[in-house]
Amino acid sequence: MNVIEVHNLSKKYGDLTAVDNFTFHAGKGELLALVGPDGAGKTTIFRILCNLLDYESGDITIGGYRHDADFDKIKDILGYMPQQFSLYPDLSVEENLSFYAGLFGLGRAQFNRKKEALYKFSGLEPFAGRRASALSGGMKQKLALSCNLIHDPEILLLDEPTTGVDPLSRRQFWDILKNLKESGSSIVVSTPYMDEVALADRAIFIYQGRKLTEGTPAQLIDRFEGNVYRADYFPSAERMRQLNGIDGLGSRRFGSTIHLYTTADRDIKTYHDQLSSFEIAPDMIERIDPDLEDVFIQQMGQ
Repeated sequence: MNVIEVHNLSKKYGDLTAVDNFTFHAGKGELLALVGPDGAGKTTIFRILCNLLDYESGDITIGGYRHDADFDKIKDILGYMPQQFSLYPDLSVEENLSFYAGLFGLGRAQFNRKKEALYKFSGLEPFAGRRASALSGGMKQKLALSCNLIHDPEILLLDEPTTGVDPLSRRQFWDILKNLKESGSSIVVSTPYMDEVALADRAIFIYQGRKLTEGTPAQLIDRFEGNVYRADYFPSAERMRQLNGIDGLGSRRFGSTIHLYTTADRDIKTYHDQLSSFEIAPDMIERIDPDLEDVFIQQMGQ
């Protein structure tokens, strides 16, 4: 059963097409990742789903309700966490929770029960009296998620919730998402981090408002075509430009190394002489398995 169904969604800002005939679904109890660089259209899609933006064309159903006719019913089952921290910095953790409880009509007894549960899974109870502005990045995101969970939404839309958060807090946040999914929540989360994509049930790659491909993390990796090699070499921008000028060989910088790509019928040995002229010796190169970022780069290039 799908809790979100979007068909042929399009949105323009003047002459710019931000979302281009985009179709996707999210299943009940699924953790779906929407993956793409800045400007890919992820935030626009979330804002449309939350009725914060109009759109040119498309059909949207959420929780069995038509988006264009029954959004008042959708509001009760939907939680949205925007990319930027949007709570009240001068209020404490508990005061923010209390404020959101009031917005959704929770009584005092309901709020107290829900508050205890949220504190338990988020670890925020020791900071209940601390102002939101004084929280770390990871704790701010946990508070924002807790406020969105105050009314027990069936569906969560989270727009890059861990951007700018330290690695440990990112992992803790995804542990929370896993627990929410196991308790029956349906979650759509956008992320630029491929290690997070690997934790999702399914992912959709999006670029310039268009869907590139979708599938489970394992299915996406299986779609890579060709060979991947890692070179222990940190090149300048000019050297990368030169490498990308080698006919039939692709290259991308990955941290302090580069990845080299060949077609399935060509071995890296074909390019040893050319690479050696750029100070990349054969013993600096090893063949590796493709990862999700390699797949995204290939899909984007196609």
